[in-house]
Amino acid sequence: MNELIIPRKLTQQILHLAQISPDREVCGLIGGHDNIACSCYPVDNISEQPDSRFELDPEQQIAAMKTLRDKGEQLLAIYHSHPSAAAEPSARDRQLASYPEAVYLIISLNTKGVLEMRGFHIEDGQAREIQLTMTP
Repeated sequence: MNELIIPRKLTQQILHLAQISPDREVCGLIGGHDNIACSCYPVDNISEQPDSRFELDPEQQIAAMKTLRDKGEQLLAIYHSHPSAAAEPSARDRQLASYPEAVYLIISLNTKGVLEMRGFHIEDGQAREIQLTMTP
């Protein structure tokens, strides 16, 4: 996948989740079909350092995966926010990425007045940026 298409409403939902938790990384899953995102599944961040790391709550992650499968969706992306870092994968993000087929969406709150969201494929510790296309 070289492009992920995200409806504006879904983009706003993800950005809103990041904005209402500016001191901790938010995270979750994005389901959809044919590179088109359809649904957002927020998952609690259970990291002991939630201001700079994310760890998906395993039970919620399993429940979200079941829901998206029940809806006939594929796991298209895993999102998380960076409250005080750029919208690019950290060394830890690259090391722990375990879904090479998914896009890793990263939202940065580290910019004045504007949120930044970028998408990456991460495989074997290497990150490759993909195009994000917003639709009405």
